[in-house]
Amino acid sequence: MRGDDVDVHDGGRRRRARLATAVAAAATAAALAVPFLAGGRTQAVPAGPVDTVRSAAFAEAETCADGGDPTASLSPSSAAGPAVARIQERGRLVVGVDQNSYLWGYRDPATGELAGFDIDLVRAVAEDLLGPDPQIVFRTIPTARRIPAIREGEVDMVVRTMTIDCDRVEKVAFSTAYFLSGQQLVVPEGSDITGLDDSVRGRRVCNARGSTAEKLLETEEYAALDVRQVKVANQLDCLVRLQLGEADAVLTDNALGAGQVAQDPSVKLVGEPATVEPYGIAMNLEDDDLVRRVNRVLEKYRAGGDGSRWRVSYDRWLADMMDPGTEPAPPEPVYRD
Repeated sequence: MRGDDVDVHDGGRRRRARLATAVAAAATAAALAVPFLAGGRTQAVPAGPVDTVRSAAFAEAETCADGGDPTASLSPSSAAGPAVARIQERGRLVVGVDQNSYLWGYRDPATGELAGFDIDLVRAVAEDLLGPDPQIVFRTIPTARRIPAIREGEVDMVVRTMTIDCDRVEKVAFSTAYFLSGQQLVVPEGSDITGLDDSVRGRRVCNARGSTAEKLLETEEYAALDVRQVKVANQLDCLVRLQLGEADAVLTDNALGAGQVAQDPSVKLVGEPATVEPYGIAMNLEDDDLVRRVNRVLEKYRAGGDGSRWRVSYDRWLADMMDPGTEPAPPEPVYRD
């Protein structure tokens, strides 16, 4: 399955390159899980901050079997090698994104444009590679298609709340981490589920195919809970399943879960995060020069503290749903060379 639709952004203009594939789940999602609109622009539902979304430093980060850190990437460089040259000669950047993750990568119903924290980052990368008003092809892809889309050359990169982990670094190359999250449950208000514990035993838990949530539930520790997995293509489909009573809980990164709470104040995050989920930009293993160039962009994106582009984007999209005690800051980059 290829990406459902493609938007081409050419400077200030946008044109639809091909029609979306209509599926029943997407229609249901559009009808049920629509963001709250206020004053003509999309806003989070004013349900108060989600106090369980923090820096994820309270959980244990993954270490690979060889003792390595999966978040260690290539040192930054502004050099233009073959991958960078390919994009510049083509004159446009092709990026795999989400259009269903509220506040991260979603289609704003007020404007019809893709927007969110991840989309801001895509624009920064494209500006560095192609200059002001770059042409960007946004290819929306389901969770399980992220790695195949890179390996098969459908996209130059994926910017889609994608966790860097030991399995994935064998298949694709990652930038340094630009955000930290953690796996947590979303449940309806009034639910007796309290977290990834005995309260969820035997219950229906929704997750996206190809996600780290799916993998977590299949580990020895959590397989013992004998949950019934409800697997879908995208995280928004899980919120719809929860709303329709077809799932008892959603397991997802709490940064995405907080977006679902912002969309629907009748659901909530429960328990403590079970993992650390560092988000990175994914690229082809052969595109070392592009990885280094993206890491150079991220160095500049983080620079400046409160005045950085990272912080401006954070304040615009994520600040309202975070714990008021959180000190917002991107994770420190780790380089292996």
